[in-house]
Amino acid sequence: MGTIEIDPCKNPAVLDTGTWEPAGAWKSISALDESYFESAAQAMRKGLSWLDDERCLAYAGSAAESGGSLVFLAELADGQHVFIALGRGCADTSPAEPIGTRLLTNGTNVVAHEANTSTIRHYVSQIRPDKGPKALGATARLGIGSRMTTTAWPGVWRAMDSGNFQANPIQNSVREVNLLEDILAGRSPRLNYMANFGRVQEGHTGSTFEGLWVAGVLEALKMPSCLPFGADADHITIRRGHDEISRAKHVIEAVAPYTFFTLDVSDLLDYGAMSVGSDIAARQYLEKLIHDPGQRKEIVAYHRRGRQSGAEAYGLDEATMGRLVGKYWSALDAVEDLARHIRSVRDGAPFDLELSIDEIPTGLDAFACLTTRTELMFLILECQRRQVPLTHVAPNLGVEKELDYRGPDGLTGLEQRIRGLHHIAGEHGVLLDCHSGDDLSAETRKAIGRAVAGRLHFKVSPALQVIFAEVLNDFDPGRFRFWWDDAIDYASREAEAGSAFAAGCLRKYQGSEDQTQSPHHAVFHYYNFATVGRRDENGQFIHREKFYDLPADFYRQYQDRITHYLCEVANDVFGSNR
Repeated sequence: MGTIEIDPCKNPAVLDTGTWEPAGAWKSISALDESYFESAAQAMRKGLSWLDDERCLAYAGSAAESGGSLVFLAELADGQHVFIALGRGCADTSPAEPIGTRLLTNGTNVVAHEANTSTIRHYVSQIRPDKGPKALGATARLGIGSRMTTTAWPGVWRAMDSGNFQANPIQNSVREVNLLEDILAGRSPRLNYMANFGRVQEGHTGSTFEGLWVAGVLEALKMPSCLPFGADADHITIRRGHDEISRAKHVIEAVAPYTFFTLDVSDLLDYGAMSVGSDIAARQYLEKLIHDPGQRKEIVAYHRRGRQSGAEAYGLDEATMGRLVGKYWSALDAVEDLARHIRSVRDGAPFDLELSIDEIPTGLDAFACLTTRTELMFLILECQRRQVPLTHVAPNLGVEKELDYRGPDGLTGLEQRIRGLHHIAGEHGVLLDCHSGDDLSAETRKAIGRAVAGRLHFKVSPALQVIFAEVLNDFDPGRFRFWWDDAIDYASREAEAGSAFAAGCLRKYQGSEDQTQSPHHAVFHYYNFATVGRRDENGQFIHREKFYDLPADFYRQYQDRITHYLCEVANDVFGSNR
């Protein structure tokens, strides 16, 4: 595939197709007995997947009548996926040419199409629109990180069904996945540096944005049923730098089939603007950042105008307005530009849009720069003025990565603050989003859920990878030990490069009387993630297949644990509001 060697069965969610060898796929279909197709059609019309021939598994969950034919998704023995149409009519299964056609003796046509991005998009928009990702607007849901892709999704769909909650089960960030073009070209991954933590290789799951969408939607089609769901191109990050907007636009073009776009502009915020003491200096931000006098006058009048939000009045004086403009204007300009680009690549199709300002730069106290009600009102109104179709916002709630809530106001204060933000957002049709929910306790999750009456977008991601490690440690200790050793090596390299945090994690392990190699030890908890998608200097995957060639019993246990975990989270956050 391009310049790399890859087994797509053991490296899922990489390619933008489930049919990587069309000629071989058609050869397999051609070899099937005619009776197979008749039996498969009868079974699927009864809602049963057809399992009797291991060469071709037909999924009833994907089946539909279209143009006089029965059409469905099938999985072949080599792991490839295809769409098949059976009938005497002409099913509009795909806008592309079929990979093969066959006329049976009873007059039935067998037509097969590749399961690639364009065909899948057509299928879930024209034939099975109930099985494709959707823009759900201000609908409460979980955001479920897809770090372990096909190994996790059956448990995720089952959790949604049994817990009766909606979700974005296709969700990864630009930090966690690659662009397909970079993988195929064998380009070495970009390195980001996180202050104190150390160097982080981009795309550490090994998936691509394009492959994640394809694999995720194929998994949805396989399920007997599924609640409405979305696909989140998470944390499209815009940092300071002349080429950052261009790069973000390039990512947006690659993720056009997604239905949810999280624009992370935290790095563009000027936190110092809010602490400017002089009103004169604060007002100067208006002239500095809004150059056109006429536009400046219009904007000042817009935010000065008195409005009522519940029991709270909103109408800004110029000094307060200047501080808010100073902190947020560059970020809002970026959001406006990128929202326009999303509209273009979506070609009129609806989408959800999130403004993410929750990540705090190293060195700042998260509790000293919590998002206030005035800030939230300013952001929402300014997005409305700019005609940015905002559906979600992730403010700084004081939730920190890898930690339970530890704010000085306690859970009572957290609940009160979130309730105030929720009222403002809800009045404008916007949903609050809570990121980094993995390490929050049940008590914290319940406090957040009460504050918003269950109306929230709540994201988790690392937890599903840690659960994978827990099950692996029980099921195959030797393979877990390899993962543990690789995490130790990673932490050791970063400690040697000057990371005090990595050195501290290592000391906690090496200085402990209990040196059990545990998925819950800090050094593994923080440094395990890089192993899965690690690539060498030529861009080749090093370890990824080890996570996708385990026995079926392992994956069943893993999926059972995921179902239990997600239902527990959903029950805490949404309560009975489902």
